[in-house]
Amino acid sequence: MTATAGRPAAIAAFLERAGWADAVARPLAGDASFRRYLRLARTGGTAVLMDAPPPMEDVRPFLNVAGLLGRLGFSVPAILAHDTGQGLVLEEDLGDGTYASLLEAGTDPVLLYGAAIDLLVAVQARVTAADMARLPAYDTGRILQESTLVPDWFLPAWTGRKTEAGVRADYLDRWTAVLAAAPLGPPTLVLRDYHVGNLMWLPERAGIARCGLLDFQDAVSGPAAYDLVSLLEDARRDVPADLGAMMYQRYLDRAGVADPDGFAHAYAVLGAQRNLRIIGVFTRLDRRDGKPHYLPFMDRVWGLVARDLRHPALAPIAEWLDRHVPAEWRTAPPARGAA
Repeated sequence: MTATAGRPAAIAAFLERAGWADAVARPLAGDASFRRYLRLARTGGTAVLMDAPPPMEDVRPFLNVAGLLGRLGFSVPAILAHDTGQGLVLEEDLGDGTYASLLEAGTDPVLLYGAAIDLLVAVQARVTAADMARLPAYDTGRILQESTLVPDWFLPAWTGRKTEAGVRADYLDRWTAVLAAAPLGPPTLVLRDYHVGNLMWLPERAGIARCGLLDFQDAVSGPAAYDLVSLLEDARRDVPADLGAMMYQRYLDRAGVADPDGFAHAYAVLGAQRNLRIIGVFTRLDRRDGKPHYLPFMDRVWGLVARDLRHPALAPIAEWLDRHVPAEWRTAPPARGAA
């Protein structure tokens, strides 16, 4: 029996229990996971159904983080009903005002990004040690585990063979040294996917509540610079250099960063790590999961990697890439079977 067998019946029973059996459903945009989202409409309102079939997905982290962020006073979807065993969550519909769609429509980016920076600062200021104890640690071990995606997926997509053990070990050794030298600072709440596709503009609300949060189930306890990197080094959308510099400085000022040079060091290291991980993830989505539609973002992400590698702390990583990833490979890998 497949994981999705019986899903229609399970969903129908869940909606019956939740009082939404009479709603009309239509799909919303999905993401790279196995989750899907449906907007439910009925007389008197709408809601969103998250369908996250186990065992591929687990809704408990989403519910945990939604509760945490809600208690801290941030705009996250209210949970209307849930069934963790079936992987179903009925949540408040925050509308269609995603940052991504509004930016495409010409909304002032300074307004939107400024609110996102202010929200990020507030999240990091309000979270407590007890809150972070409830989250997975995003530590050096986990960062190194993610770093295997380049030698394990991206490089073989070009060479057509498994990466040699020594080459792989050298890459991880270099990352171990780079991370050990980086002033990552004390851990804070890291939302992980803090970019315009997961931010909502709620103009009817006031202050930082105008910026709504989606897709935060992967939140961890980790370095403060990570979410700023996610926002300003966006894999899916160009952030103009002047806007990025303005927002970076806004963060430094409003967060009261005492060591700007150390923060810049951490930002570059986390940026390079994150962007190289994304390159590996996009390759894996194509090769393993048959989802090639992320490959067109590769050129942008490699451009972000090049920017991050300008920091001297990343010289060991730049050297490894120069040795094993020629300039002509720093793009989407060839079609499957063509390497």
